[in-house]
Amino acid sequence: MLRQRIITAVALLAVLAGVVLFLPPPGALITLTLAISLGIWEWSQFLGLKSLLWRLLYVVVVLASMLAVWLYSFQPGALQLVLQITLAWWLVVFVWVTRFPTAIPMAVGFLSGFLVLVPAWLALSRLLGAENGVAWVVFVLLVVWATDIGAFAVGKLFGRIKLIPRVSPGKTWEGAIGGIALATIVAFAGALYFKQDPLSFVSLCVAVSVISVIGDLIVSIFKRHNGLKDSGQIFPGHGGMLDRIDSICSAAPVFVLGLSWQGLV
Repeated sequence: MLRQRIITAVALLAVLAGVVLFLPPPGALITLTLAISLGIWEWSQFLGLKSLLWRLLYVVVVLASMLAVWLYSFQPGALQLVLQITLAWWLVVFVWVTRFPTAIPMAVGFLSGFLVLVPAWLALSRLLGAENGVAWVVFVLLVVWATDIGAFAVGKLFGRIKLIPRVSPGKTWEGAIGGIALATIVAFAGALYFKQDPLSFVSLCVAVSVISVIGDLIVSIFKRHNGLKDSGQIFPGHGGMLDRIDSICSAAPVFVLGLSWQGLV
């Protein structure tokens, strides 16, 4: 399983690097939008929508919201405002996962899909357009995947104390610490590469690593609520698109918010 995770992570990173390196910015943005669109489609199954038409309508509405938020984000101070609201949302999610199982009204499921996927697309799309955008996108993915791989490896070897067993029985505190530790090593390398102050940059990346775990957990909540093992079958043996981008959805907005505070985007 660890070997499969590493292979999948490396393969996805290679594909993404190819997209952002060799496609023009519009092409990379289209590819990103397609990936998020698949995530929206998978999220629609969490809402109890039986009709194909209603599920497609949900996808269209969220895509329209992405465009509206993207246009709004170019207003002075708007990008930071959207990302600050997103950060507040993920802090609420942290409390939510600690109290699960809870009832999830359909309206909460609808709104959650917007708050998970729209800011993630906005953050990554704005990051692609920034100076050194390609490197920034690849780097934030490295932080997220280091967290995931480190957590899985350390959890398998040393995991004893369950993190939040009612949401994700396989996750342990030892694994979480191991994932954050590996992400911290990646962060130090990133500070050298981007020529950033190690203390502030590594602190940001540690926060991104921690919050990436919450993105994983909220998708687990909705899968458990709907009796699903995976969000889809796009990646054989590895689930759907949401299973691959859940951590990125929480990490990317926080990363871009931190970069904006430092004047880097």
